Amino acid sequence: MSWFNEVAEFVGLLFDGLGVLVIVLGTLLATARVLFFRRQASDGYRQFRQDIGRGILLGLEFLVAADIIRTVAVAPTLEGVLVLGLIVLIRTFLSTALQVELEGRWPWQRATGPASEGRES
Repeated sequence: MSWFNEVAEFVGLLFDGLGVLVIVLGTLLATARVLFFRRQASDGYRQFRQDIGRGILLGLEFLVAADIIRTVAVAPTLEGVLVLGLIVLIRTFLSTALQVELEGRWPWQRATGPASEGRES
């Protein structure tokens, strides 16, 4: 069973690396976009913040997955599960706060406006 723990630890580490990589690449792409493809000077800052926020949100998803893999698959102790719960709670709060800032509404609220008209069921 030690090989399984080693594989799970490696996969968790891989997901951690992907999460950090996504955040870094998201920041770099947001910076490149604001520097080289700026449309309006007044809109650049808002777009920059939204692009960075999207990169952070995606990166957080990978980081949460890594924590789940390592905690549940490698060391399923009560202390580990409690720490995982706290980490997921904090990251969920951060994700929700970022999503509210990016979209201007709570995740459970329906989008309003022309872009959402085609998505209504």
